[in-house]
Amino acid sequence: MPHGVTVIKCGGSGAIGIAEICADVAKLRAAGERTLLVHGGADEIDRLAAQLGVQAQTTVSPDGRQSRYTSPPMLDAMMLALTGRVKPRLLAALKVAGVPAVGLTGLDAGLVTAVRKQARRAVRDGRPVMVRGDHSGRITAVDPAVLHVLLDAGFTPVISPPAGDCGGAPLNVDADRLAAAVAVALRARRLLLLTAAPGLLRDATDSGSVLARCELPDEALLAYAATGGMQRKLIAADEALRGGVGAVHIADGRVPEPVLAAVGGAGTVLVRSSRRQA
Repeated sequence: MPHGVTVIKCGGSGAIGIAEICADVAKLRAAGERTLLVHGGADEIDRLAAQLGVQAQTTVSPDGRQSRYTSPPMLDAMMLALTGRVKPRLLAALKVAGVPAVGLTGLDAGLVTAVRKQARRAVRDGRPVMVRGDHSGRITAVDPAVLHVLLDAGFTPVISPPAGDCGGAPLNVDADRLAAAVAVALRARRLLLLTAAPGLLRDATDSGSVLARCELPDEALLAYAATGGMQRKLIAADEALRGGVGAVHIADGRVPEPVLAAVGGAGTVLVRSSRRQA
């Protein structure tokens, strides 16, 4: 009988070992673990956008959080890059590893629903502004029915943005938070967030300062993350743990056997605090 579900989030960065990740997926499956991949691909999105002449833009919220601004042309570039470049590479690597996989986006079978971010506050040149016209969204629901069908049939789903609004129109959503939402919907035993870093660092300038274990919520840690590259991953980890996922691992996707290393405790393990929250 399967032992549970492991959700693995990987980016589209060339630094991440895609072949190694897929080989590890095959090993987990052989051990009875059901697996699911969620991927982003910011580098490939930016590359294709540049080729298409689409300007990449970001916004910064008043609390310092940086986000991609998704104009209609950027939304097209995002969907083309993820479904036409990144996902086929993952599916090919899984096939080589002997893993039967099916590629999906949040639009398929109403998998992921989001609400579009309307006018929102941002900071530009030190001044507060209202940002409009952004085709990105906040995830409000995941319907895992199609995932259960695929997992029960022995397939590994490979999921990426976009999500769909209530009318089915595509919206860009953060891939880390997508992975967290999917892990919650599947009641996954663990969520692995693989990145081009050795884990969550106590000092962002010191790669040897990896925190082996963290309990969330940790307001100081979340505030620190708001100014660092781990911002979205910590937010996603907190959402996953609040939703009942057993543990979240932030680990290095560049090492040999990155998935097995993460499962074995490499990187940072984040768990829900046992302390009563006020």
